[in-house]
Amino acid sequence: MSEKRLHLLRSEEIAKGTRAFHLSRPEGFQYEAGQTIDLYLIDPKEMDAEGPVRTFSLVSAPHEPELMFATRMRDTAFKRLIQSAEPQMELAWDGPYGSFTLHKNAGKPAVFLAGGIGITPFMSMVKSATHQKLPHAMYLLHSNHTPQDAPFQKDLAEFQKQNSNFHFVPTMTDLTPEDSWAGERGTIDAAMLERHIPNRSNAIYYLAGPAGFVHAMRDMLKADGVDEDNVRFEEFPGY
Repeated sequence: MSEKRLHLLRSEEIAKGTRAFHLSRPEGFQYEAGQTIDLYLIDPKEMDAEGPVRTFSLVSAPHEPELMFATRMRDTAFKRLIQSAEPQMELAWDGPYGSFTLHKNAGKPAVFLAGGIGITPFMSMVKSATHQKLPHAMYLLHSNHTPQDAPFQKDLAEFQKQNSNFHFVPTMTDLTPEDSWAGERGTIDAAMLERHIPNRSNAIYYLAGPAGFVHAMRDMLKADGVDEDNVRFEEFPGY
C-alpha cells in the first residue's frame, strides 16, 4: 500500500445519495483532467469484502488548489468510514492513473456521454478546458433518473454560460408527474445526438458511467455508424 498521505478536508451532499469529498492536494501532485486517483483507508476500524481501496475520478481540475471526488453513497465499510470521518482524516493515495483525457486535436468535437455519477471525469475536463480557454467544441449529454439524482447541474449550466464552446444537455429517464422539467426526457439515443450535435461524424466520443450505460452507449454508437476508434470509455463498477 502507498505510504503517501493526504487529508480528507470536508464533504457535502450534491444530489440524492451522492456526496462530494474535498481532499488536500499533495505537494507536487500533477495530473490531467479526467484522470483517477487510488485512495486507501489507513488502519480502518471496520472492513468488508470490498477492501480498503477505491479508485475515483477527480472532479477537480489541475489548476485548482484542492482535490475533489464525488461518489454515490452505498452501505459499504469504505463509504461509511469516509462519510463519518473526523476533519483531517488521513488517507493513503497512489496516482494519477488513466488516459481518459481530452484529445489534442481541437478540430474534432468532443462528445461526452455520461450516466449518473459518470459525470465526474467530464467535470474535470470541462473545468480545465474552460480555465485554459481551449478551442475544442464540447457537447455533454448527462442522463439521470430525476433532477434530484443529478449532481453538478448548476455548475454545468454555469460553465455553459462561461464557455461558448461548451454545450450541456441534461436528460431525465424516470420523471414523475410532480417533477418540473423542461429539458430532454428519456435515454440518450441517436436522435438526441442528432438534435444537439452538429458535425457528429468528425467527433471523438467519451462514455462514462455504470457498465450497463456504457455498453448501451457503445452499441448505440456502433449502430449509428461511429468508428470504434473514435470511442473512448470508462466504466464505474459498483461506484
